[in-house]
Amino acid sequence: MSKISKRKRRYTHLAFIIESKFAFIDEYDLDKLLIITKTPQKRVDVKIKQGWLIDARKVPSPNHDKRPDGEVPSLLIVHNISLPPGEFGGPYIDKLFTNTLSEQDHPFFSEIIDLRVSAHCLIRRDGEIVQYVPFTDRAWHAGVSLYKGREKCNDFSIGIELEGTDNCDFTTKQYQQLVKITQSLIALYPAIKENITGHSDVAPNRKTDPGPHFDWDYFRGLLTEQQHQSELKR
Repeated sequence: MSKISKRKRRYTHLAFIIESKFAFIDEYDLDKLLIITKTPQKRVDVKIKQGWLIDARKVPSPNHDKRPDGEVPSLLIVHNISLPPGEFGGPYIDKLFTNTLSEQDHPFFSEIIDLRVSAHCLIRRDGEIVQYVPFTDRAWHAGVSLYKGREKCNDFSIGIELEGTDNCDFTTKQYQQLVKITQSLIALYPAIKENITGHSDVAPNRKTDPGPHFDWDYFRGLLTEQQHQSELKR
């Protein structure tokens, strides 16, 4: 990552902290942080009801089932996805997770049309959140996997996809939304706080996502700061 990019990332981090008092931050200057705000608003946290994010766009996937008896989520797995590969913004992720892809839409789809997969959520490049499976149920996202000596990660994990690839940076809005969702999940499932990882970590011989462009330090810094702010409000 370039020196300029790191500086901009630090300003973005600061802007996210300040967001608790302002509606949004529009613009950053690399030498001086310029904050352009609307009317101050109260922060609205992500809410979960019966396993569903209240404000997410819901696209129910048939590709899920019940978790083992007594199992509650204790692991968050971060993925990336783009369909067709390297292209953003189309309807094809929704179609993949609802088994409605057509081979006529793109040649690549012939390779994946028989897959039966899903994630709990997708965060698009613009920050939109789409939910496919309630957190209480088991989404089919991790596949053959191992975490801290335990197999079958789908049984005890939540999978969140970020629209992106291994070869490009993720957007500030994606990090912010991921932090908000993660914070809400930790409130419901406290074990997740110490168990957040990437798909490549639980399936290292098969998967590479979320990839080298996912900034774990930046994400964890935002999450820590957001949790600190929430504790001060109590």
